[in-house]
Parts: sequence; C-alpha cells; structure tokens
Amino acid sequence: MKLPALHIGNLTATVPIVQGGMGIGVSLSGLASAVANEGGVGVISAANVGFNEPDFKTNTVNANLRALKSELLKAREKAKTGIIGVNIMSKGHHYEDYARCAAENGADIIFSGAGLPADLPACVEGTDTKIAPIIGSPKAARVILKLWERHHHRTADMVVIEGPKAGGHLGYTREQVKEHESDGYEKEIKEILAVVKEFEEKFEKKIPVIFGGGVFDKKDIEHYLSLGLSGVQMATRFVATKECDAADEFKQMYVNAKESDVTIVQSPVHMPGRALLNPFVKAFTEHRIPPQGCFHCLKTCDPATTPYCITMALIRAVHGDVDHGLVFCGANAYRIDKITTVHDLIQELTQD
Repeated sequence: MKLPALHIGNLTATVPIVQGGMGIGVSLSGLASAVANEGGVGVISAANVGFNEPDFKTNTVNANLRALKSELLKAREKAKTGIIGVNIMSKGHHYEDYARCAAENGADIIFSGAGLPADLPACVEGTDTKIAPIIGSPKAARVILKLWERHHHRTADMVVIEGPKAGGHLGYTREQVKEHESDGYEKEIKEILAVVKEFEEKFEKKIPVIFGGGVFDKKDIEHYLSLGLSGVQMATRFVATKECDAADEFKQMYVNAKESDVTIVQSPVHMPGRALLNPFVKAFTEHRIPPQGCFHCLKTCDPATTPYCITMALIRAVHGDVDHGLVFCGANAYRIDKITTVHDLIQELTQD
C-alpha cells in the first residue's frame, strides 16, 4: 500500500513518519533536516543541546538556548520547506525557556513528554508552533488534554503515543514493560484514540495520533495505520544513518548489538530506560558512580544520591566513548545490520 500523508493542521508531511528526538546530541540539525527533506518530520532533541558549546559546564542554560537556536536555524537552512520539530523533556529545569526558544526560532512543532507539559500552550502563544504531548496511557492523554482545555482553552495539534518498546526513558514500570513484551499495545492505542476523539469533537479539529516504540519496518507502519493511527514515530532506525549526528562508534554499537544486549536500566530521573549493555551499564549496576559536578538539568535528579550523571554518560556516548557512556536504544536495535542513508531508509519504509 502507498502510505498516506500526515496532516498536522496546515502542515503536511508527505511521509507519515516522525523521527523521534534523541538526546544528547544524537538528533540535531543534520539528522532532522535530512528526514524533513525526505518528507517526514525531522526532530531536534533539546536535551542539553549545548553540550559542545565552550561554556557548557559553567553557563549551561545559556549555552543550551544558544545551541538550540543555532540548530533550528541550521535545520531550516538545510530543509527550507520541510517540517522541523523539537523534543523537550518536561522533567527538565528551565523547560519553559527552552520551549519559548524553540517557538521563537521557528520550530514547526514541539513534542514534549517525560512528565506532563502543563504550560506548553502558554510557551507557544503568539507563534505558529504546534504542540504535541507524548503520552503512554489513556489516563495520561485525558489528563493533559483536560488540563490544556481548562487552563489554556486549546487542545493538542497532534498526540504521540510512546509504547513500552521505545528507546530511552520509558513512562512505564519494569513490570509493565515485561507485560507488553509480546503485544503491540493495541488495546491501549484504541482507548487513547477514543479519548482524543472526544477532544476532536469538542474543538472541531482533527488531532492526528501517532505511535512510537518498536516500529521497525513498513509492515509495522501499515499495521499501526490499520488501527486508526495517522502515522508513526521512529527513532532507533534513524541512528544507523550517515546523517545521524552521533559519532560512528555510537552507530556501530547498534549494528553490532545482539538481542541480549538490549536491556532496561535505571535512570537518574527515576524512570526505567532502554539501553545497550556495555561496561558502563555493568559498572553503575554494581556500584554508584558519583557525578563530578552537576548541570542541574533534571528536576528529579539529586546529585547526592544519583547512581551516575546521565548528562556526562550521554555526552561520552554521542562523542564515541561508548564503553564509558550510556547508549539508549529501542527494543529492536539488534535487528539493525548496517549503516544506511536517510534517503535509502525512507525508501525502504515507504516503497512496496
């Protein structure tokens, strides 16, 4: 089947694929613009996006805001007519500053999860930036949509369901992840679609709903479209591309991974996360690795008790020090067997 376009208000992605935001530094302007140029939605991760700035350690917030603006402008220059989004974690300090920066510098859409982004509508007020909460349950969908209706008199422009097979931080307990190992989260998807439909009728607008988490090939995309979804979010597949902003050593970890290497780790944000097993994961599982300083990036992280500094772990990994860093991945990372290009990947995912 020919995949349908994804309509987000007045925006149209000719390919119904949103490239998931991956931090730190895995999805910046290079990857996002390449996906946007192929007709999908390219997404820059705002998670400590200024990690390469010279004053990152001493002036973290300003370094991040400066870099986020720069990455957005670079992405727009490379993909003049494509759709460029920004992913911002709700649990981060200075969330509103990053959201306003994204909106003021031309982000077409802000995706926000890892908590409920209660004040996101206020951050984009007066701009054309669209908003999309990332949720994992019917309850979360209803809570955030009611919250936005009550306090901001508006609703979402799109909703992203992130299932338990996603990479990085998961909005599920370890038990829930195990419970959904062999299903496609279909019952919950249908319940979330029903919740969103209520708000579509209330606001008289179409709210596309997309699903991410374990989506690997065209067969998967067609399956989720058949459930009534408007598209999919994919992140893991885009890591093993030449345009991905991470170091080659990071990408090669995916190519070399075995199924037994994909594991669930405990994150300092008090959420489980899916990552590849490496010496660093083994080390912090056995003993605490005290952080050397703190970037005050996460509201729920206490440097006095955190098992390790997630910011430095992710920076080491994206720079290529994969033995001493944290390499987040989706459940199907082990199925990747080569580095390709974004163009060839999109062709593989859309052509018969």
